[in-house]
Amino acid sequence: MRAFFRLWTIAGLVLVPGCSLNRGNTGPRLDRTVLTAEQFANRGYSTAYEVVEAMRSNWLTERGTDSFTSPAKVQVYFDGIRLGGVESLRTIDLRPITYIRYFDGIAATARWGLDHGMGAIYVSTHPLSEMIGPANPSS
Repeated sequence: MRAFFRLWTIAGLVLVPGCSLNRGNTGPRLDRTVLTAEQFANRGYSTAYEVVEAMRSNWLTERGTDSFTSPAKVQVYFDGIRLGGVESLRTIDLRPITYIRYFDGIAATARWGLDHGMGAIYVSTHPLSEMIGPANPSS
């Protein structure tokens, strides 16, 4: 019986490390909170709403209710100017946009205030290198 456990222990030490290696993905991780112009260019979209709806539709949905009398909505900003709810994305022409970034409720509330509990979508015409805030809020 003791030899049986010794054999499985040795097999585990040899096989497990080899199985846990991730050799297929050596590039940088895809940031799911940012859509860049390279990702949505030449795909037939004409407004920011069409891009978000097709590529990250979960950004458009509100999660739960924070108030029954005046529930919060996902807010939209265009180069730092607050436009309103997600329907305002339909008015933003896609051609000058360099990136679109989603802020979850916690990050949006920390940046813009308490009425951003459902999150915010930030649309920018500035280079991605000037992106506001860290890509990962916990860093």
